[in-house]
Amino acid sequence: MTTPPQPQDRASLDQDQFLKILSREEAVRRFDDAVFPRALPAEMRKLTDALGCALAEDVTARIDVPPFDRSNVDGFAVRSADLAPAGEAAPVRLALNGEVIACGTAPTLQVASGTATPIATGGPVPRGADAIVMVEHTQPAGAQGVEVRRAVSPGQFVSYAGSDIARGEALLRAGTVIGSREIGMLAACGIAEVKVARKPRVAVISTGDELVQPGEALPPAAIYDTNGAIVAAAIDENGGVATFLGAIPDDEAKLEAAMRAALADADMLVLSGGTSKGAGDLSHRIIGRLGKPGIIAHGVALKPGKPLCLAVCDGKPVVILPGFPTSAMFTFHDMIVPVLRKMAGLPPRADAKVNAKVPVRIASELGRTEFVMVSLVESRDGLIAYPSGKGSGAITSFAQADGFLRIDALADQMPSGTEAEVTLFTPHVRVPDLVIIGSHCTGLDLVTAPLARAGLAVRSIAVGSLGGLAAARRGECDLAPIHLFDDKTETYNTPWLAEGLELVPGWRRMQGIVFRKGDERFEGLGAKEAVAAALADPACIMVNRNQGAGTRILIDRLLGGARPEGYWNQPRSHNAVAAAVAQRRADWGMTIAPVAHTTGLGFIPLAEEHYDFALVTARKQRPAVQAFLEALASDDRRAALERAGFRPA
Repeated sequence: MTTPPQPQDRASLDQDQFLKILSREEAVRRFDDAVFPRALPAEMRKLTDALGCALAEDVTARIDVPPFDRSNVDGFAVRSADLAPAGEAAPVRLALNGEVIACGTAPTLQVASGTATPIATGGPVPRGADAIVMVEHTQPAGAQGVEVRRAVSPGQFVSYAGSDIARGEALLRAGTVIGSREIGMLAACGIAEVKVARKPRVAVISTGDELVQPGEALPPAAIYDTNGAIVAAAIDENGGVATFLGAIPDDEAKLEAAMRAALADADMLVLSGGTSKGAGDLSHRIIGRLGKPGIIAHGVALKPGKPLCLAVCDGKPVVILPGFPTSAMFTFHDMIVPVLRKMAGLPPRADAKVNAKVPVRIASELGRTEFVMVSLVESRDGLIAYPSGKGSGAITSFAQADGFLRIDALADQMPSGTEAEVTLFTPHVRVPDLVIIGSHCTGLDLVTAPLARAGLAVRSIAVGSLGGLAAARRGECDLAPIHLFDDKTETYNTPWLAEGLELVPGWRRMQGIVFRKGDERFEGLGAKEAVAAALADPACIMVNRNQGAGTRILIDRLLGGARPEGYWNQPRSHNAVAAAVAQRRADWGMTIAPVAHTTGLGFIPLAEEHYDFALVTARKQRPAVQAFLEALASDDRRAALERAGFRPA
């Protein structure tokens, strides 16, 4: 939230608002040049504390590994020349020496010609022996002898000293990230501590009067601070040690004091919010007073992420991320993580990439490199990348998406059917076991809950009933939830099916007009009368639904050709409609009864609609589809639907 500028601030603010927008590549180059080169602080750490750190110097093996010639099997240490004539028909008898060599037992007797010494796996090979014969290839020959029926070659089943690691060999190189395997190598050489790059200390501050920390009560017009937690976690994931210093209100003196204190202790400062050059955005104005050279870039041709501000104050990077979570995380991962990892002595992040087809056109803004988060599903022709339409303020986008694709700054769209490269958020993508694309309903979560508990990955993508049918026809999903009324037959859903699709009955849910209780324009009226009353009052604002939604078809039938105030406000969910009415941004809309009742709003029933599933017949026998159908028909799930206000079909 911002505050109006004071008159004395106006002149400097006008100059600030026209800082040059840089390309992503130019901003990256300038920031990197301003931060590096720099010394890499190092510290000694015990192996138990070095996991995830980067080595600050090469490590050389101090001993041979193994440190002696050792046996790889249980058997007998022998001289291979003694067994040259051995065979099944001509066994060779060897006399046993008077010792048994176990792990940790130093041999004392030499293996002379015609003798053998019993030895365990890992035992040191005695003097005179040059091979091991497996116990399975021998037979006892009295108390002091053994018969061998197979010849052996010199060196058989022997690991020679230094055959794994040789003394003086470069064991690990500087920059190597220490994992469990590296710790094993170091331990094998007797190394108890190593010099590692000290993890950069990164202070994290959120800014804004509207921010409330999780766990506290949420006042009107306030939001929970998600950026503080998510940025701190991302720093820890990428080699830094984050310290979250809380949320600072839009007070210039308090914010400057917090920034100065943070830079006094930390190697890097990351803020979120306060980058958009508005009158109350203070952070970028304070930076100029904190050290040279100051702001490197303020405004980058990115979408999301244009307001990003990059600075260096007396050698310490200062980053002001956009306030919206998705914008903040995209810019952090794309432009800040490389710098952070370099400061931590870590190698560049190796992003896994896959190719996928984009099923819908994605509009883009010329002049800005755009990153679009996508969810991956598998079709008969390969991977499909569905774009997330939740916007830069969406918290769930990162968690629910598999990766992102990039649209070049010179392109104004990505056409449908484009084969695009998708950068994955994780090293591997798990294609979901069950894909549901279409209209969303809260009842859907009740039915899929047992599948998730059984370990099945379920992906639900809300694109509306018509979008779901299109995806089903293209073979991009298993099921498409729909609730489409056909005027000609006056029936739901069946007339909309195409070849290769079959209808699976779901449940019935009551659609109706939602309003604030006590509103006399709606109280006591039927649905048609209520809409007529709303249309008669120019001050009565509606909230609509998105094109392609089954609810939108019902609304348009009620309105005829009328386009009242609020008609073009088109959220994509029943919950958003209820929220708009409850928060007085609208006076009426259409949603389902369970949502209206949960929100505490008045509800006028209109029609019980059929929420069913268009099933792709060719995918019907897939185990996850069968599991869904079984859950849908189960008494337990039907009872859960009824408790939530739905009527199972």
